[in-house]
Formats: sequence, C-alpha cells, structure tokens
Amino acid sequence: MSQGVGENEAYVCSPLPLGAGLRVRAEAEPGLAWDEPCAPPAKGEAGRGLDFADRWQELDWDDIGMQIRAKTTRDVERALTTPRRTLADFMALISPAAEAYLPQLAAEAERLTRQRFGNTIGFYVPLYLSNLCANDCSYCGFSMSNRLKRKTLDAEEIERECLAIKARGFDSVLLVTGEHESKVGMAYFREHLPQIRRHFSAVAMEVQPLSQADYAELKTLGLDAVMVYQETYHAPSYARHHLRGNKQDIAWRLATPERLGRAGIDKIGLGALIGLSPDWRADSYFVAEHLAWMERHHWQSRYSLSFPRLRPCTGGLQPEVVMSDRQLVQLICAWRLFSPTLELSLSTRESPAFRNGALRLGITQMSAESRTQPGGYAEGDKEELEQFAIHDDRSLGEVAAAVRQAGLQPVFKDWEPFLGR
Repeated sequence: MSQGVGENEAYVCSPLPLGAGLRVRAEAEPGLAWDEPCAPPAKGEAGRGLDFADRWQELDWDDIGMQIRAKTTRDVERALTTPRRTLADFMALISPAAEAYLPQLAAEAERLTRQRFGNTIGFYVPLYLSNLCANDCSYCGFSMSNRLKRKTLDAEEIERECLAIKARGFDSVLLVTGEHESKVGMAYFREHLPQIRRHFSAVAMEVQPLSQADYAELKTLGLDAVMVYQETYHAPSYARHHLRGNKQDIAWRLATPERLGRAGIDKIGLGALIGLSPDWRADSYFVAEHLAWMERHHWQSRYSLSFPRLRPCTGGLQPEVVMSDRQLVQLICAWRLFSPTLELSLSTRESPAFRNGALRLGITQMSAESRTQPGGYAEGDKEELEQFAIHDDRSLGEVAAAVRQAGLQPVFKDWEPFLGR
C-alpha cells in the first residue's frame, strides 16, 4: 500500500526538515530513492498537483477493512519492533490481532510520548460562540432540524465568557460555532477574533470550512490553529448523516486541510467521529492516509488528532459501531507509534476514569470543565443550548490534580509573545 502516492504518480519527495522524524513514510518503490527531488506533475488549481481527494478516491473502503482484519500477530510484532513505521504497520497496530499486544503498545506509546513531549499535558477549553447552524446532521445537537433555543454571543457576552474562562486558569481556547455562513461567518470572525485574541496566548477554531484566503486573513488576526474533522471518510455513511446544507459537500470538507496548509496555518487538526461509520478501524486508517498526505505536502504546519466517540445529544443517534474503552486505548497507542510528534487530544467526551487511565499513553492535550453551549461559562449551564452531553464534568482543579497524580505537569501556556507565533 502506497502512502499518499497515487498509482499514476511517478515521483517521490525527499524527507523534509520538519517531517524527517515522523516515521510515517512508506517504503520507496523499486528504482526510486527518497533523496530524489520532489517534482509533482502539474494538475488542478494553480498546478498544485494531486489533492488528497484523488488519493481518497483510489482507496477502497471494503478492501481497507479486509486488509486490516487480515493482519496477523507476525505483522503486529514487526510493527512493534521496526524503527520506521509505515501505513501498513499502522494497519497492523489497529487490527484485531493487535489487541493481545496492548501492554507492549502502551509501554512503547508512553516511551515515545515522554521522549518527544516530556512530562507535560497541555490544557485548553472550548468557547462556544453560537449554536446557529444551516446544516441538518443526524449526530449533532446543533442540527437545524432540532428544536432548541438558538443563541449567538455578542461582543459584551464574549467578553464575559473570556473573563470567566481566564478566571478558571485557561490560556488556550478553541472557538466553536455551528455552521452558519451568513450570521456566523467571516464578518463575525473579523469583528470578534481580535477581541478574543487579547485574552489568550493560543486561539484555535472549529467552525465551518472556509476558503484559503479567509484562513490567511484569520491568521493575520491572531488565529493559531484550526480543527476540521472529516466526521467519516466512508462516503455512504457521510451522505446518510448529512441531510441538508453545505456540509453535504464531502469534497469541499475533504479539501479543507489543504487550504489550511496553503494558508500557512500553524496547526491543523484532523480526525473522524467514531461510531458514525460501520468500521472505526477503516475510518482511522483513512485519517492516517490523510495525515501522511498532509505531512508530505504541507510539512510546515504541525498536526493534531482527536478520536471522539459519538455522545448523546438532542435528536439522539445510536452509533453504527460501539468502540470499547480497550479499543480506544489501542487506537491512541497506535497513533503514537505511527507518529511520535503528533499532538493527541482527549476531550471531556470521555469519562473521568478513562481519561485518568489514558493520561500517560500518548495524550498531549486535554480539555477540562467544558461547556458545549454559548454562554456556558459566565451565564451557567443551559443544557437546552448544548451540542452534546459531556462525560467528564470535573473542575479544572480536579483534572489538573489527576494529571499531577499521574506524575505529569499541567501546562496552560507554553510560549511567550517575544518568541514569535
């Protein structure tokens, strides 16, 4: 299986400065050396070369699933011991055959995490600006078909939320909205992003996909990172769960990370919503393909990953597949072994017991005391406004204490302005 290189491509890229230690490149094809210059064929907008959508269309979902299930204990042992892990190794590490090797996976994941990130866990908090949405998605409480009170924060309300969040001790914030371009689009972001930026040392966004020019502009206003989860890479499941609105356009969403890379966004978040498709392993493999593609073509950006499991919400949806806690631990460890420099985030979707147990197994970032509705911090809980029900409702102090008890250091700010952004 090639790694992000289509069968019609006749080139390879030499390891790039920020990608050399990622250990995600596949073996070179016969006759090709990794030190050859990168010369992609001209194709597509501005002669960029192939997009990830081309690679995605080459991959067969059912075949990927069969390849993963066909992995043997020998494949797993090779993946555990090789110094240069490939996409085929990632398949082995997330396969059913690897479940028996969880202690070895966990030990190696912890070793690699401490080696790269030290004994630290970064903290962030989501700030929900609006629950307006022009999409109808079966799994989201903000879906336009759900009857719930809608709210978009104005400047005064945003200021109160920022002050309430700062008072709790957070210095890194993730801005979240429903997808409503006319009322919560670029005009709204232009007005309020500088206001929010004044309060926090790091600002990320999880909003509707935007254009490359929009992302470049937001970067000048203080945006550091963008999370854009594909939800699922399984086209039939994607169509089944996205019923109305712009989010039905799977190709536009699929190309968003590349627009982010071309806009020079510092950190890009990828991921799939576990339970939305019938095969979490296949979905995770597609994320790995996407990550490998991005690291090859947009190596200047950093990457983070999340692995959310479907949670209860207004309009409720039963997951198509239930992932056990043990399987989620396996996936987290597999990601760490696949990419030692990848940031891995664990949200309050998971239970306190699970988050405590997974702290040392590859996680680098956590949220705490999250509110998933606009006005949740300054105005208190208003459950009728929330996107989904959180599972870990502990205070920041309690979560930070659990991190310290695990022998790790909670980090709320990891840079100073004079160092540059």
